[in-house]
Amino acid sequence: MNPCRCGQALEPGYACRRGPNERCVAQYGARISGPLLDRIDLRIEVGAVTAADLILPPPTEGSAETAARVAAAREIQTRRFAARGLTGVITNATCPATVIEEVAAPDADGTRLIRDAAEAMRLSARGFHRTLRVARTLADLDGTERVGRLHLAEALSYRGRAERPVAMV
Repeated sequence: MNPCRCGQALEPGYACRRGPNERCVAQYGARISGPLLDRIDLRIEVGAVTAADLILPPPTEGSAETAARVAAAREIQTRRFAARGLTGVITNATCPATVIEEVAAPDADGTRLIRDAAEAMRLSARGFHRTLRVARTLADLDGTERVGRLHLAEALSYRGRAERPVAMV
C-alpha cells in the first residue's frame, strides 16, 4: 500500500498538502485494523526508484538462481510435513501452529530474541506463529536445519513497527 493517501509522503523534499507528512502517514495507516495487519507477514518499505538505481550493476543472484533456491526450500518443506504424516500440508505457511512450534524451534540465542521481541513488539499469538513460519522459511532458503537468531531477526524485521500508527487530528 502507499504510505499515505497521495503516495508521496516519504519522498525526500516532499511536503504533503494535507499537513505534516507524519500526520498524513499516521492517518492513512490507522485505517487498517490491527487484526488485518497482523495477518500480513511481510511489510517492507520500498522507496521510489531513482535514475541512479537504474544504472546499478545487476544483482549477484539472478532469477534462475533464486527460483532454484525457492524450489529447493519448497521440496524441503514438502518432505518435512510428509514425514510427519500431515496430509495437505506442503509449506510452512499451511502447517498448524503446534507443528510450526516444533519445526521452527530456534536455537538458544533465537529463543531469547523471539521472547524479547514478542514483548517489545506486543506480538499476538498469531503474530508470534507467523514470525516463526517466516523464520523457518528463511532457514529453509538458507538450507539450514535449525532456525537461528539471524533468521528470526530477519523475520521480525518484516513485521514492521512495534506500535500502530496513531491518527493525529
